[in-house]
Amino acid sequence: MRKLLIGILLIGAVGRAPLTSVGPLVSDVRADLGLSSAAAGLLTTLPLLAFAAFSLIAPLVAGRLGLERSLGIALALLAAGIAVRSLPTQLWTGTIAVGAAIACFNVLLPSLVKRDFPARVAPLTGGYSATQSVVAAIASGTAVPLAAAFGGWRIALAAWVVLVLAAAVAWAPRMRIADHETVNGTRAPMPWRSALAWQVTLFMGLQSLVFYVLIAWLPTIEREHGIPPAVAGWHLFTYLAAAVAANLLVPVVMRRLPDQRLVGLACAACIGAGVAGQQWLPWTPWFAFASVLVAGFGAGMAIVVCLSLFSLRTTDAPAAAALSAMAQSIGYLLAAGGPVLIGALRDAGGSWTLPVSALCGLTAVMAVFAVLSGRARTVA
Repeated sequence: MRKLLIGILLIGAVGRAPLTSVGPLVSDVRADLGLSSAAAGLLTTLPLLAFAAFSLIAPLVAGRLGLERSLGIALALLAAGIAVRSLPTQLWTGTIAVGAAIACFNVLLPSLVKRDFPARVAPLTGGYSATQSVVAAIASGTAVPLAAAFGGWRIALAAWVVLVLAAAVAWAPRMRIADHETVNGTRAPMPWRSALAWQVTLFMGLQSLVFYVLIAWLPTIEREHGIPPAVAGWHLFTYLAAAVAANLLVPVVMRRLPDQRLVGLACAACIGAGVAGQQWLPWTPWFAFASVLVAGFGAGMAIVVCLSLFSLRTTDAPAAAALSAMAQSIGYLLAAGGPVLIGALRDAGGSWTLPVSALCGLTAVMAVFAVLSGRARTVA
């Protein structure tokens, strides 16, 4: 079981870094390839659209090949996508492949945890989420230095293939294990008609939307309020670091509660308070830092709760994969439109008052679905 745990953590480690390493290098990519602003924006939106599309396909693949083999194939696809993305004229093909592979991780890891560790869902989910967040933050912070050291953005992005190959080597022995629950044809249908499944889905979608909006716009919001660019950059790092702390703490709290309603409500309250603080607290670096810290902690809580619900609200691994696929396909589709919508509201209103108010309203709606999906029930 120790080798399986190491494999899960390694897959978690490569589940965001190939994406977060792109943002700091977008200006270099634009200059090198002559991309428009819209095309550059597509670099960050396209993986979310791939998440939405391939989340529905992942359970079908696992139903035919098994969880272990499917995750192994996804690792190979991720390595190929990272390598291809850095080749001339293959930026978009590689980006889609990277998004497709990570979508498989997102959907199938909760199912694997449900099958092999049913009594440790929250701690393991928090563990691989924390690993994912830590490596994602490192990838974001080292992207520019790597590009400077190795002569450009292509090598900086391609460098992450080394970690992916290490994860693939560690996971390779697992691919010989037959997953009888899925290989023999047991595959749960998508729970489209379940009210509880839609409550989990909308909780997942709204927390993802707010998370990716803040990833995209937080430094810009702070800079427009007078926060120096370097400080705004460190605040984004703080946002991700606070999420890691929550990833590790929330499973401990969840084990002491009869259901997930209270912790779901708490994560929505933290996100809403942090977002509101970005607009209505006095604009000093310290108040901005406090707002980012609270919002990041709430975001870290939310993702652990959401990923845990895929297992806790279902009865077996195929059902967990089906709920995970449904929630993440719809959720990431919502998330993909979030940064664009908030940017449009900023342009329409001429300030951040309207978009921040909209985000606060969305977190209030998220709180409702967090409480509903946190009840101790299972999808019928």
